[in-house]
Amino acid sequence: MEEGVVELHDDNGKIDQKLTISAHTFSDLTYTSPLVFLYLLKECYAHGTCKATNKFRILQQKVYNALENSPQPGPATFAVWCLYVLPIFGLYCEGLSHLIISALRRFLNRAPTSEDTSKAKVIAAQLFLDIVGGLVDHDERIVLKILEVFDVKLTDIDEALCHLKVQDDYKSDRAKTLVEEYILKLTESQSYMTAASLLEHFSIRQSGQPFLVKMMQNKQSRAAEKWATFMGKSMLCALVREYVDQNMLKQAYKTIKKNNLKQEFPDVYHKCKESLLKNLAEKALWDLAEAKTHGDKQLLEYLVSLAMEAGYLEKVDELCERYSLEGFLNVKESEASVLESKYLRLDELAFENIIWVDEVDGLCAATSHIEECKVVGLDCEWKPNYVKGSKPNKVSIMQIASDKMVFIFDLIKLFEDVPEILDNCLTRILQSPRILKLGYNFQCDMRQLAHSYGDLKCFNNYEKLLDIQNVFKEARGGLSGLAEKILGTGLNKTRRNSDWELRPLSQNQLEYAALDAAALVHIFQRVHNHSQTAGPPEGNDKIEWKSHIVSHMDNPNKAKKEPKNKKRIGR
Repeated sequence: MEEGVVELHDDNGKIDQKLTISAHTFSDLTYTSPLVFLYLLKECYAHGTCKATNKFRILQQKVYNALENSPQPGPATFAVWCLYVLPIFGLYCEGLSHLIISALRRFLNRAPTSEDTSKAKVIAAQLFLDIVGGLVDHDERIVLKILEVFDVKLTDIDEALCHLKVQDDYKSDRAKTLVEEYILKLTESQSYMTAASLLEHFSIRQSGQPFLVKMMQNKQSRAAEKWATFMGKSMLCALVREYVDQNMLKQAYKTIKKNNLKQEFPDVYHKCKESLLKNLAEKALWDLAEAKTHGDKQLLEYLVSLAMEAGYLEKVDELCERYSLEGFLNVKESEASVLESKYLRLDELAFENIIWVDEVDGLCAATSHIEECKVVGLDCEWKPNYVKGSKPNKVSIMQIASDKMVFIFDLIKLFEDVPEILDNCLTRILQSPRILKLGYNFQCDMRQLAHSYGDLKCFNNYEKLLDIQNVFKEARGGLSGLAEKILGTGLNKTRRNSDWELRPLSQNQLEYAALDAAALVHIFQRVHNHSQTAGPPEGNDKIEWKSHIVSHMDNPNKAKKEPKNKKRIGR
């Protein structure tokens, strides 16, 4: 099309003149009928080689340009006659209709012509009657777009009815009755969104709450919300009640907030806020949850109760002190004793020590110790970032666990103070073929490390890496669920999104960070030992570790991406 002619070749590579398509007619539509124009458009689409989306965009621009090239009797009128003709093109009808309408909408936004659009509106009203009468076959969504782009109202349909040859049965409200009958058929076929859009377009407000209930029963909440917004406050209130009855609190909250209905539903609004806080707490997004309370004491007390339930006792202290909340001390002490038996503790794994590494001597000593190990667990943490579109924060710490000790490397400080020594030490560990390195979903950590410290070569490739997640693909609940399955007790993950750039880290943060890396080693040892003696643990097939060990992995930035709905904003 860029050259003006599309050449089609036969099996021998010769040009088949019979199938040559001329695009010249697009440049001057003075003597081109809608039928010929559509035929050429269809041929260009049918024989195009690029993907459908790209073809649509290219041809949309072609149609947009063509509407400026003297279509007769005018651009809008030419377009509506095209829509009249399009159903004869069968499978191409819907796609080309969208193409014509979208191009015309762009054209009219830039250069509306009153006389032409007035004529086109009359034809569009007649087209609507022919569609409703079954003479022209268009998809209901195309019908809606035709009415919208040509701004066809009930008065225009009334005028079209007046010009019919048979006028004996004509009544002044015939247009409204006809439209309502058409909308009723749409609701019977459960096309609720189109029905609601048509009610709004024609400003018909006679349908009542039963219509709303019917949409909600058929799980058409978007259509219900669109129609309720058009109907006004009373119907929006009815929609909120429907949301609450169906336990759709998130949608209820959004509707209340968007339409300023907090005064009408104070209890529901508060319940929705509590549900929001609970969801954030379950994702360990405590700072974000705190911000969402906006200082409301009742919500803050609810957040404290969630922190206690989750075992995040230092968060309880932090919130109580910051907002002067009282009455939680005794409950906190009893809760602490319950949590000791609920989650895995580091002392249960017989670990001797957690060693914080933030200077060169400690770095060299830790490296020497780890080089003597056959198996180590790896993990890392970084401060969460709650600002949409912003870059994630740098990895703050890296944990490397042997069977008795856990070293926590302060990557931020070590990189600032001794980057070359840090690079050398971690290269000796991460690229050693003698040390089996265990991780859980470690590809995510690899990418984050490479992005955070691109100047270090140690994160460019890894030797002898085993991602435990790939071995236990059926395990639910992440590493915590796997620990519960293999070790008998899960991990407390409430601190995973805490401030890992805080210095010094709290004791609870240190234990949380150490436990993740340590648990990997003990899971491996438990399964490996059982496999060699009494067979795999109950509920597991025989584990083939070697097939999952990656002997060499480089270029972590090209590692397999996580699914979009699993995007992580922090560790």
